[in-house]
Formats: sequence, structure tokens, C-alpha cells
Amino acid sequence: MTRYFRDYADLCFEVFGDRVKHWLMFSDPRAHAQAWHSYNNTWRSKQQGQVGISLNCDWREPVDTNNPDDIEAAERYLQFCLGWFANPIYAGDYPQVMKDYIGMKSAERGLETSRLPTFSLQEKSYLKGTSDFLGLGHFTTRYITQRKYSSLQGPSYQNDRDLVELVDPNWPELGSSWLYSVPWGFRRLLNFAQTQYGDPPILVTENGASQKLHCTQFCDEWRIQYLKGYINEMLKEPLLRHMHVASEIVAPTVCALSILIAALLLTLLFRSCS
Repeated sequence: MTRYFRDYADLCFEVFGDRVKHWLMFSDPRAHAQAWHSYNNTWRSKQQGQVGISLNCDWREPVDTNNPDDIEAAERYLQFCLGWFANPIYAGDYPQVMKDYIGMKSAERGLETSRLPTFSLQEKSYLKGTSDFLGLGHFTTRYITQRKYSSLQGPSYQNDRDLVELVDPNWPELGSSWLYSVPWGFRRLLNFAQTQYGDPPILVTENGASQKLHCTQFCDEWRIQYLKGYINEMLKEPLLRHMHVASEIVAPTVCALSILIAALLLTLLFRSCS
């Protein structure tokens, strides 16, 4: 499948690369790396663009900042969320805490090998450094604390992490049941990404608030406050001084994706007929 994605990416580079200078790949390290290497070897010198990956991650704050278990649980969430895809690209391998926990859970269920795939030395070298920028989507925050899940409950993303999430009842609620306005979490996530991955250029590729009330006229003061709070956190010093942040609020639609797919199919059709 990664080869098919590379071919798809190559077609996009060829057709749109004279106009598109920032490319976002989806969250599969192997497929992303193949597309990055293809662009780097074939298209970069001609088109002078950049290829990055867009990942979504919310912030998790320890319930008790003096409790080492809670601190470790919050770090573990970030590694399972953002590090799952970013770490192979920036460090060449999955986060060690993922390997440890999934390996432990796999052993507890009697498996001879971990459910988490492993990279060969060649794959690690091929993956590492394959990003010109980090695309980051972020919406909200939770508090986090440690909770041990029995392996008898079966393998799952939730059980592998051994943690539970909590909400502060004072946080402003928005249109979706999972969405709360917690701007300071955005700043802490950006700081984490900056220090964890060697100060990469960061493009904020996704952020925003869903509809809160059904209105017959313009009434989204709450959305203005949400965006204002999150943007202000991004612009504070010293974060701004140490990071190169380009922000864009992106909301791809089915219509836009359908148009892109149709254009690509037509290009393939014309190419096969010529």
C-alpha cells in the first residue's frame, strides 16, 4: 500500500507541484517517508517546495503535578498520541514508552512478540529526518491520571496506555461534547513539540470550534473568544521567539476532496489515452 501512496503522491507532485509548495502527508510513517524521499529525489530541485506531515494531538495535564505517576501518565499520553507518528519521522523509531507498554501488555496475554510492529535498521534510517515541517492540529485539553487496565480486558489503544482522562467543570463548553476551550494547553503542546523534535518549523493545520447554538443570524462570539485565546497563546514569548509558526485553519470538505480525486482521475485518463 505504501508504494501505491507514493505513486499517488508522485502524480500530485507532477500535476500540482508548480503551484503547491507545502505538502501534507497522512499519519503513516512508512507511506509518508516514501512520498518525502520521492519529492526530495525527483521534484524538490525543480519545484522548491516542502513536504511535512499533519498530526492531531490535544494536551494532557497531570491531575497532580507533584505526583510522578500522573506526570508519567501525561507524558505517556503525548507519546502514544503525537509520538506514535512523529517519533519515527524525527527519531527513526516508535517512542520507547510505547514499545515498553505494548510489549508488556502483549506478554501478559501470552503473545511471543509485541503487537507493535518493529522497524529494521534500514527502515529506521529511511524514516528519520523525512519532514521539512511539522503540521499540528489541536483543539482541547484534559487532565490525566494513572489507571492500570487488566490485559484480560483485551488489547486496545485505551488499555495499552494505562491512563484515564478528566475534565475541569469550569472549562467553557462548546458545540461538541468532547470540546472545551482551554487555550493554555495549546501553548504547552507547542512547547512540547518544539523541545521533543528539535525545534522544527510548525504549521498549525487544524483548530477551531464547532457550532454551539442554532442561530438564525450571526452569533458566534464564543467562537471568536476561542480562536482569540488559542492564537494569543501561540504568539506569547518566549514561544514565538524560538519557533517558526505558520498558522492556517483547515477544514477539508467531502466536496473539496471529491473535486481533487476527480481531477486526478481525469489526469490519469488523459495520460492513458495519449
